Amino acid sequence: MKQYRTSLESLKKIAAAILVSIVLLIMLFPFYIVFINAFKTPADYAQYGPLTWPRLFSFNGIISFWQRVDFSNKLINSFAISFSVAIIGVLLSLLNAYALGLGRIKGRIVFLVLFVVANTLPHEALVYPLYYLAKLLKIYDRQIAVIIVFSVIQSAFGTYLLSSVFASFPRDILEAAEVDGCGKMKNLLYIVAPISMPTLSVLFTFFFIWTWNEFFLPLILLISNHRQTVPIAISVTQGQHNMDATMASASALLGILPCLLFFFLFQRTLTKGITAGSIK
Repeated sequence: MKQYRTSLESLKKIAAAILVSIVLLIMLFPFYIVFINAFKTPADYAQYGPLTWPRLFSFNGIISFWQRVDFSNKLINSFAISFSVAIIGVLLSLLNAYALGLGRIKGRIVFLVLFVVANTLPHEALVYPLYYLAKLLKIYDRQIAVIIVFSVIQSAFGTYLLSSVFASFPRDILEAAEVDGCGKMKNLLYIVAPISMPTLSVLFTFFFIWTWNEFFLPLILLISNHRQTVPIAISVTQGQHNMDATMASASALLGILPCLLFFFLFQRTLTKGITAGSIK
């Protein structure tokens, strides 16, 4: 009987490994297609199709796309906007959640519901109000408009998440600090923020990647070419009736690489934050 159970457990592990491998292959297949086509010439693509390995690795598609859209400028714009949104979004989330989760202010449930509803609104519903508000404040076609909009949008999710985390925060620590003379601001800076650093790091990583991939609102709010971001630059390779598949693949590869690099750099921080949340 024991041997039968051991064999059954082994079969389950093998089946799970096969299933995970299949899912992994399905997820990696689009990246494989983008990679091989980014290094093909248009003639190679037209003759042998999108699934074959390149006959000769060519960097012409990458170089042409880089020069055509001034990709260095787009990288700087995307990094500046995403990094600013990640920093400001985390700070706003921390301050809001400190008041709602630990401050126990009146009507906090209503505020949390409003934050959740605001976070679920489609961006298409926000276009007209944001467009006229940016015009009114004279920040239209300036990157500060995108930074303000996405800092508020991302902090709505961050506030909801951090408020849930702070609801189970050990209050004994705060009460002991207050006995020693700490005010609310010192409690936030020296106790709550350091203890919550793994969760804040997860929010920072998510906010950066989400903002980096945003396309619709930056397209509306940034009309000057030298102020636009990487996702908008990628879209210029697709016309209404024709498309250079090799240049489109090269643009997709260049657009993915910075995001993947950022994710791998903060992968350990992300894992620590999620694990810390599960332990709580």
